[in-house]
Amino acid sequence: MRRTAPTLALCLALLGPAGCTAADTVAPPAPAGLTAQAGSATTVHVMWDAAKPSDGVTGYQVFQAGRPVRELPAGKTMTDVTGLTPQTGYAFTVRAEDAAGNLSPQTPVATVTTPAARSEDRTAPTAPATTTGSATGPRAARMSWSAATDDTDVTAYDVYQGGVRIHTAGPGESGTVLTGLQPDTVYTFTVRARDGADNSSPDGPPVDVTTPPASGQGPGTAPAEFAAAVSPGAVTLTWTPPDTGRETSEYQLYVNERPTTVIQFGAGAVPAGRAEHRLTVTEPAGTVWAVKLRARLPDGNWGAFSAERRIVLVA
Repeated sequence: MRRTAPTLALCLALLGPAGCTAADTVAPPAPAGLTAQAGSATTVHVMWDAAKPSDGVTGYQVFQAGRPVRELPAGKTMTDVTGLTPQTGYAFTVRAEDAAGNLSPQTPVATVTTPAARSEDRTAPTAPATTTGSATGPRAARMSWSAATDDTDVTAYDVYQGGVRIHTAGPGESGTVLTGLQPDTVYTFTVRARDGADNSSPDGPPVDVTTPPASGQGPGTAPAEFAAAVSPGAVTLTWTPPDTGRETSEYQLYVNERPTTVIQFGAGAVPAGRAEHRLTVTEPAGTVWAVKLRARLPDGNWGAFSAERRIVLVA
């Protein structure tokens, strides 16, 4: 049991083990590592470290100047706050919540000032000229890059892996530590510069980083309990998302060993438990499919495949 209420001993003395259940009344710790970076004149990218599994966190609340602006599931540790005012200072905090509704203290304040708006700015920054990277452990890597230039100002650097943005750093930063990686994996990272009008540079030079193996590779990355139900003109897929440390909103579907589509769940629709997706099919009855899927991981890679299911389409 993660926490025990102070009244548990008295409850046990009066009612016995069958007559009482320990209530969870202890709040989780405040999230660590909060940062806020201006992505443009009207957006700020807020990030923090994921809670430990033992903390029992089920979600996060993001505050701007003490006012709640976002509620996120436990798997999501970054968000873009939009609709802000150019050349304005903002203060952000985050607190965690557990399944019993206990709220952590708020984090120390992260402050940021949005740059001036450049409504006519259509010129992207130059790409960072150099990029370097090295693994710092089985699940982390350190990246560094050279400064980009822009006709106005560079406001952010975005790190990409597999075509997916996985991290945002501030304009004055020339490096960062990436976490949530998989052991014994080769990654290819690139960096793009961004300005206040949200113009992004081309990719800087790619850098390959190989994480070392680790004992106990951590949670599996394959979707579990994958099932496919056939009905006339349709196939309904269901599965349990892998435990990636963040919400999993993108899956790649293979049919007969070929990638056929990418299933994406929009904001607010990401499945927290059992996931479901319905396919409309036009192939003739009797067509045999072998279907499987894999999830996009927080590091930008695709995870391991689910079990494969063979189905026969019906009219």
